[in-house]
Amino acid sequence: MANINEGRAFTEEQEALVVKSWNVMKKNAGELGLKFFLRIFEIAPSAQKLFSFLRDSNVPLEQNQKLKTHAMSVFVMTCESAVQLRKAGKVTVRESTLKKLGAVHFKYGVVNEHFEVTKFSLLETIKEAVPEMWSPEMKSAWSEAYDQLVAAIKSEMKPSS
Repeated sequence: MANINEGRAFTEEQEALVVKSWNVMKKNAGELGLKFFLRIFEIAPSAQKLFSFLRDSNVPLEQNQKLKTHAMSVFVMTCESAVQLRKAGKVTVRESTLKKLGAVHFKYGVVNEHFEVTKFSLLETIKEAVPEMWSPEMKSAWSEAYDQLVAAIKSEMKPSS
């Protein structure tokens, strides 16, 4: 498999910061995942149209069960992938999952701006979750991990075969 992060090493220090913060956030993953998505929709309300389960729903976002479930799984996958990055030397979500993520993001017309808004929302959510740990170094560690995950997803963004 092609290594996506050519020349961009995720350092031991960065790994330690990501692991330390994820260990604190893990137990609140459901709540944090929802905050993360609500923040995305606050910045980019049109992003809601990308989710079929929100299109025909009259339930307030913060009470939408499908959104809660989706938000938590995305948040957990993103964080777990960040934690594994250095050990694996590359983004590890199961190969099939990466292909599926690429195909789904392609199909729904996800563009660079969406990834940028998502990155901003992720960093803000983590900063709020671990304020006493947050630092420029931690921000940069999570940014790097997110960028590598997005690069891996984008490399699979094509119509599903």
